[in-house]
Amino acid sequence: MAVAHIEYFSAALWRPINIKAIIPTDAATEGNKHFERPAKLFILLHGYAGASGDWLYSSKINEYAAKYNLCVILPSGENSFYLDGEATGRKYARFVGQELPDFAKRSFGLKCEREDIFIGGLSMGGYGALHTALAYPETFGAAIGLSSALIHGAVEQMEPGTDNGVANYEYYELMFGKKGSSDERAGNLEAIVRKLKAEKKQFPRIYMACGTEDFLYERNKAFEAFLSEEQVEHTFMQSPGVHDFVFWNQYLEPSIRWFLKEEE
Repeated sequence: MAVAHIEYFSAALWRPINIKAIIPTDAATEGNKHFERPAKLFILLHGYAGASGDWLYSSKINEYAAKYNLCVILPSGENSFYLDGEATGRKYARFVGQELPDFAKRSFGLKCEREDIFIGGLSMGGYGALHTALAYPETFGAAIGLSSALIHGAVEQMEPGTDNGVANYEYYELMFGKKGSSDERAGNLEAIVRKLKAEKKQFPRIYMACGTEDFLYERNKAFEAFLSEEQVEHTFMQSPGVHDFVFWNQYLEPSIRWFLKEEE
């Protein structure tokens, strides 16, 4: 199993960036049906205050990449929510949704079509995975959101100068827009879903999981109810758990198997 630490100049972020990649070049392939086909591409996103190595060092993603013949790309999204930022000039959505898949295919010789590419993440990265797949449905066949930080409407419940213990109003405004504008901004998942439906575009497959004791549980249930109301096909899993790698590791392999359409 090869783990590569790569630095290159990102056109979307307009600066040199570092990513990690797991490449199943020396995995044991004999008798493994997953190596009878080309490798799939999995972009895996970290959470708020996290970094590109979080999944690598806190989960079995290395093992799963070898088991299921996956090329896994682990970018650093800083605390961007993987959104483009007008005020900063950053283009994290484009970076994750367009630049990274193209870079991975060119760099590793991957023969990937839309149905071979999926994106996942935890917390902020779960939101980023859902948003990116919905914003770039021509790129991604599926999205996996684990304990997704579906807080794009949080700015509407805050006042300038306040802090909710995670971040202040000014941060939420930078991410999601001023009060009264967030519903129409590119980071609003419900608005993107409605737009895709109106344009009759193909939806990515959606997998969500959240612990019933997680502080984000109600927000995840609300979005799941919205998807049901809009008749958007999705899978939602829940079980006892909080916002930690114990829960995320419980669902990482099942979500990969879901993407591969394998029975447990």
